[in-house]
Amino acid sequence: MNKTIPARKDVPLKVKWDLSSIFKNDNEWEKALKQLPSLNEKVVAFKGKLCSGPDTLLNALNQYKAALLQMECVYHYASLQHEADEDDSTATDRYGRAMMAYTQQSANLSFIDPELMAIEEATLQDWSNRQDFADYKIYLQKLLHFKRYTLSEKEERILSLQGQPAQTAETAFSVLTNVDMNKTFGTVPVDGQEQQLTETTWGVFMHNHDRAVREQAYKKFYAKFEEHQNTIASLYAGSVNQDVFTARARGYDSSLHAALYGNKVPLSVYHNLIDCIHKNLDSLHKYYSIRKRALGLDELRHWDVYVPLVKSVQTKTTYEESVEICRAALAPLGKEYTDRLCDGLLNGWADRYENIGKRSGAFSSGCYVGNPYILLNYNDENIRDVFTMAHEGGHSMHSWYSVHNNPFMCYDYTIFEAEVASTFNEELVFEYLLREATGRGDKDMEKYLLAMRADDILATLFRQTMFAEFELKAHELVESDTPLTPELLRKIYRELLELYFGPVMKFESNSDMEGLRIPHFYSAFYVYKYATGISAALALAKRVTTGGDQERNDYFAFLKSGGSRYPIESLKVAGVDMESVEPVQAACDTFKKIVDELDKII
Repeated sequence: MNKTIPARKDVPLKVKWDLSSIFKNDNEWEKALKQLPSLNEKVVAFKGKLCSGPDTLLNALNQYKAALLQMECVYHYASLQHEADEDDSTATDRYGRAMMAYTQQSANLSFIDPELMAIEEATLQDWSNRQDFADYKIYLQKLLHFKRYTLSEKEERILSLQGQPAQTAETAFSVLTNVDMNKTFGTVPVDGQEQQLTETTWGVFMHNHDRAVREQAYKKFYAKFEEHQNTIASLYAGSVNQDVFTARARGYDSSLHAALYGNKVPLSVYHNLIDCIHKNLDSLHKYYSIRKRALGLDELRHWDVYVPLVKSVQTKTTYEESVEICRAALAPLGKEYTDRLCDGLLNGWADRYENIGKRSGAFSSGCYVGNPYILLNYNDENIRDVFTMAHEGGHSMHSWYSVHNNPFMCYDYTIFEAEVASTFNEELVFEYLLREATGRGDKDMEKYLLAMRADDILATLFRQTMFAEFELKAHELVESDTPLTPELLRKIYRELLELYFGPVMKFESNSDMEGLRIPHFYSAFYVYKYATGISAALALAKRVTTGGDQERNDYFAFLKSGGSRYPIESLKVAGVDMESVEPVQAACDTFKKIVDELDKII
């Protein structure tokens, strides 16, 4: 039965998020927006005076915090309204004005960091150790961490002016692949009807159970990328060269060093991840052998790796039932955690269902004021949406504890840590649903859950590590003065495909074009965080569920850290050492266990 998607105005208030925890209404938001220029002016009044003494600096930082906090609230409120209904012209206007205010504030207050850097380091350390600087101590210390790689004011200005042109490669890649090429992929016949092949529908075709559909979509898709290989390879080479230029200009040892330095992540973490995955490729190769057998194929092709191994089971789980599943599954975290999360999910934190104009997918978005809101497009016929709820709930609870245990200037946690709390919750929901299915003898659900979890870990742990290895090789080549040609980039990527997928996979001549279509590569050394995140989450989920009060308290200490610690340190507080290879190995062991179960049950 076709479901009618409602307009935003027809969605009941009860199932929308309640943004009144930020501003009571739009009029309050308008007043706050109008106050921003005067708040900014109060900060600008201290320009050139930050080095005058600790009292002056403290006054300036108090005004700076007030301006930033107000801006965060203004932006957050407008952004959430816009994401809920992009067809709403009023919300779009409000979001546009918030963005303009943000840009203006950034320009007006850009003097702060350079001027703070100019203060003698020992002096700034002494000032920050004063009791009345408690709310700013971590902010100032993290700023000083970058001092050795901060250039002169004139050099910093040059690099700043170069910032927008530096985005040209990424922008051009996006326009080429999402706009120009998107019009030319053609169509694929599905059930007797021609359907448009685009960057968006590509994933839908790869999940189609009709192998002929997958094959046609794959061949048309990569043929078009191959036609543009010289342009795309040049764009990616330009992006890598930009990374190398910036790292060298600032004096970092390498592009990788520049990317990891800010969060104090040792280079060994990156290299250990790749080395450990290499040592555990046997279980990945076994999985692909199982996939080949389960799909009844004579040979496994690259277009066979995304179709669900087990067809989705027919289930119906209402939103409220999903909340109760989360309550039961997350019980090891204690009643305070589950009550707060579930109360939020039922009372104003979540925007639950799809409406016309609403952003697709899901996200959690919190600021220092108000609730940690969750956007969902919940479908009660898709069991995956239970996992999505738990995942975004993990982010929101991480934000809640960060806000309530840290001052504004250091409450926000890093991307390195962000996926830990969310994936932790997913793992607990998986274990709970699997126990339930096994207990009632539901073999279909058991197979579906195991296959789904194997695919999720594979995509996050193994595939992202393969991407991370490709990025590293590309940057090391440029740093050794080797130009990146289309042929060289494709050769590197094909070798990685063959290494990771193993002997059971038969590739096409242009399968290596995949390495030139990944948009994440234009944000260098980002994807490895997915792999380290799931490794930490799986290790902590096991530690908490098999441990006692101490292990749970350690995990909550991590959730409460916010931005008060560097990510490696905060995860050590939780009980996992990401400088060690053990968490990655444990994640590989978890994957192997699931693969062995699948081997028995399929």
